[in-house]
Amino acid sequence: MPQRRPCCGVAALNTFWGERALIGLAALMLVGWMGARVAGRRPYDESFRPQFHFTPPRNWMNDPNGLVYYEGEYHLFYQHNPFGSKWGHMSWGHAVSRDLVYWQNLPVAIPERNGVMIFSGSAVVDWQNSSGLCQSSDPHDSSCLIAIYTGATSRRQNQNLAYSNDRGRSWTVYAANPVIDLRLADFRDPKVFWYRPGREWVMVVALPPQHQVRFFGSTDLKHWTALSDFGRAGGVGGAWECPDLLELPVEGEPGETRWVLSVNVNPGGVAGGSGDQYFVGYFDGTRFQDESPGTQVLWADYGKDFYASTTFSDVPLSDGRRVWMGWLNNWEYAVAVPTTPWRGALTIPRVLTLRRFPEVLRLVQQPVIELRALRGQHVVVVNQRAAAANHALQARGMEGDTLEIQAEIDPGDATEVGFRVRKGASEETLVGVDLRKSQLFVDRTRSGETSFDPGFPGRQVSPLDPSRGRPVRLHIFVDRSSVEVFANGGEAVISDLIFPSAASRGVEFYSLGGQAKVLGLDTWKLKSAWEISRQ
Repeated sequence: MPQRRPCCGVAALNTFWGERALIGLAALMLVGWMGARVAGRRPYDESFRPQFHFTPPRNWMNDPNGLVYYEGEYHLFYQHNPFGSKWGHMSWGHAVSRDLVYWQNLPVAIPERNGVMIFSGSAVVDWQNSSGLCQSSDPHDSSCLIAIYTGATSRRQNQNLAYSNDRGRSWTVYAANPVIDLRLADFRDPKVFWYRPGREWVMVVALPPQHQVRFFGSTDLKHWTALSDFGRAGGVGGAWECPDLLELPVEGEPGETRWVLSVNVNPGGVAGGSGDQYFVGYFDGTRFQDESPGTQVLWADYGKDFYASTTFSDVPLSDGRRVWMGWLNNWEYAVAVPTTPWRGALTIPRVLTLRRFPEVLRLVQQPVIELRALRGQHVVVVNQRAAAANHALQARGMEGDTLEIQAEIDPGDATEVGFRVRKGASEETLVGVDLRKSQLFVDRTRSGETSFDPGFPGRQVSPLDPSRGRPVRLHIFVDRSSVEVFANGGEAVISDLIFPSAASRGVEFYSLGGQAKVLGLDTWKLKSAWEISRQ
């Protein structure tokens, strides 16, 4: 792995592939589009292959890029190496979905070309053809898709455009690229959005070594003017990358909103390695003002495996949600995770709002409701202590490698409550709450395969609001190689990879130090999104 993180950005680049590799790109794109086949197994059924998290058919993936909704489809682009299972030859992979659950793989959208890799960025719908790049044949529709991305060589990073006039199926690189060039080695990850009050496009882009982001404004997406800088603030333990700026409603306060500036940092994350911090405040079209105390660091996810988050652009106003996804991995061990023929996964899509806590407004995340379409066998337990609850689960055969658990728990006099998931003879992942410390945690010390990196096993913790009181609410998603936990309506979130053996399929409720009770427990086996797609 290069010494400086090669995700949204570069340092110590791999040797660029030449013209001979370009010839083979079409064949590789076709292989990726058709899916991966491993001897004796169907595509998307390999060991550790997630069943409801997005993964590429094969080869390397990191950051989600260019999330955008257009003409009935959610577009997902992502950092992708079409030629291998390690980082390199960065291009934009591509998939589309109509429901945020099943994703149809498409050919590579924007490939590395002529020594320029395609790093992270965003995509927008140019509804009024402000760029002049849209060529719709429909006289009532002048829109097209515009991608804004970082072009990277070993010496320079700058911002570039590509455009599509066929619903994202093919892309043309803008002939006058780059559109912003500061002649810097580290200047990357543009996120662009339409700022309605100022009637202009706004870009936020990272200056990683300076721990800053810079805002630019434009009326046509091609000519940009610098507006202001924000930083150095919050977590500065590593490079700042993959910023996003969005306006969110405050729960329970009609008409009240704040702007959230999300900035990913690596290393220096709250759980070690990669992490996603955010700032809450105000944006006037030119400057972002943080309203949080200067020494306070807010983390979006306290797990080890949440990075490079970005929100969907152009979700219809009739929907009203702000949805984001992140990379379900960590640069500390990303190249070593034991998966094949692919490496890399994304989180489930999450809806974002703000909630007022005693000291500050905080980000709240909840899984999109579309995931309910995957629910299968259902077991309900009401007002039962651990032994009776577990008897009901076992009697109904509730076990598996893809589960959803919703629980409301009265801790009673217990000091710790939670669930053991992917439990086997010698394996288990603990998802619980330490009542004495008011902490949510995931402990993957005995979760299965952990030997590929000494920093992988361990326990991740997130603070919970101690003023909230009881009961405790947990919402848990278990997939073949991950656990995502949302506590107390999304006030605390932990996302962690796990690699248990296929035989470890058990689930149990537990309490320590006293007797706890599940007031309500709903557990579902989840269907495979890929199996549904074949029906």
